[in-house]
Amino acid sequence: MEDSVPILTKSDSIEQEKLIPSSDEMIERSLGRFGWMEFVQCILVSFAMFFDAQQSFISIYSDDYPTWHCNDFTACSTGSEICKLPKSSWSWDGPSSRTIISQWGLECASSFVTGLPQSSFFMGCLIGSFLLATLADTSLGRKNMLILSCLSMSITSILIVFSTNVWIYSAFKFVIGFLRSSIGTCVLVLLTEKVSTEWRFTVGIVEYFCFTLGYMSLPGIAYVNRNSSWKSLYVWTSIPAIAYSIIAYIFVTESPRWLLMQGRQQEAIAMLKGVSSAENGVDLTGSLLKVTTPKQKASIFQLYSSIAELFSRSWALKRMVAIMVLGIGIGMVYFGMPLAVGNLGFDIYLAVVFNALMEIPSCVATYFLENRRRRPSILVFSLASGICCVMCVVVGRGLQGVKVSLSLISFFSACTAYNVFLIYIIELFPTSVRNTTTSLVRQAIVFGNIFSPFLISAGRKNDFFSYGVFGIVIMCSCITLIGLPETKGIALCDTMDQQEKKDNTSV
Repeated sequence: MEDSVPILTKSDSIEQEKLIPSSDEMIERSLGRFGWMEFVQCILVSFAMFFDAQQSFISIYSDDYPTWHCNDFTACSTGSEICKLPKSSWSWDGPSSRTIISQWGLECASSFVTGLPQSSFFMGCLIGSFLLATLADTSLGRKNMLILSCLSMSITSILIVFSTNVWIYSAFKFVIGFLRSSIGTCVLVLLTEKVSTEWRFTVGIVEYFCFTLGYMSLPGIAYVNRNSSWKSLYVWTSIPAIAYSIIAYIFVTESPRWLLMQGRQQEAIAMLKGVSSAENGVDLTGSLLKVTTPKQKASIFQLYSSIAELFSRSWALKRMVAIMVLGIGIGMVYFGMPLAVGNLGFDIYLAVVFNALMEIPSCVATYFLENRRRRPSILVFSLASGICCVMCVVVGRGLQGVKVSLSLISFFSACTAYNVFLIYIIELFPTSVRNTTTSLVRQAIVFGNIFSPFLISAGRKNDFFSYGVFGIVIMCSCITLIGLPETKGIALCDTMDQQEKKDNTSV
């Protein structure tokens, strides 16, 4: 007599699959708790943004046009154009080494020359984002890439003090931009992959707050060193960053999601056991041993495999193009408005402080937007920012108080849109390509900002070339939101197949 073999129907198989949780569901349940240790990790990782902000906006002071005064009132007056005056008839206020403009005699240089250093910085960010994008997804991981970027950026920031002209200075700025290009991406990805969906938005706000603190620290450092060389700014911002890199290397832990993607289950489980709790008598982290995830090898031929995987699927390609165009618009205002504070004709120290203070209510607004849909939030604040930019052109230079207020509202709106936008990027793509996609979007952001320094220099004579262009670009970029999906409350996926399946199910 033949042994009877139970036959599983298709419906039985489907029910059985439903009882077996997927790897991303297991990780979500394991990371459900957020205690003091997780909070400390969040602060340690996020503080890299403090130093990233300093290097991003340090040129506000190091590359500024300093004030000057007349020595010979027979040949000079306060309303004179400095380039038409004899050199002996005027002098800089303070030491000539205060900024690169005064030290190297660039007061009459073209917009190209004066805008070249900061443009080189963004060019370095652009190329660095492309070349370093997949290293955090493959060979180095999130933690090592973050620390390496922060340390090398800081060392180069010290070496820049040996520049003897604007061309060498611009070359150093390019290297700094290249090395810091992965910091923001690694911080955001590492933070969001170490917590569950419930805490994802909250840890994102901590990152923004640390970036704000770094931005707010610049006016204080610059004011204390206002009678010193611009080189002092780079030294005082670089040494603490080197110390941070050493501390982070010792205490920061790697992303458990990345460890699993690399086939390092034992390390991931050891990490998750410290944060998970037993549920229904089952150790969730132990269940991950049953999950077989294909290991991503980091050979020279497979290093950029995540880019190939990303662009091999039409839905991912369309999504990437749309989100990159949106990033260009939002990023141009977010980085352009602080760099353009010198065009307001207002005290440069107070102007930066007011701009930095706008980041705080922006973080608060972002927190309350956690349970709101992503697309409408980005749309509303982007349009508000663009309208205020255009109004700055309409108001002109006559009503300085109104113009300053409009610029602050525009920056606040751009900050809020940018904060939500960064979370939105994380939610759009799975773990296997998340660091790569975030880097590519940041690459698009810095591509737009390559032109910002030249626009800002031209805007000293005509506001349309700075504020006007900023407003038009950010409003036009919002059109791409039409083709992007909503992601509020959706759990993160690990692979492209899981993401595609989830998208098809939601449709």
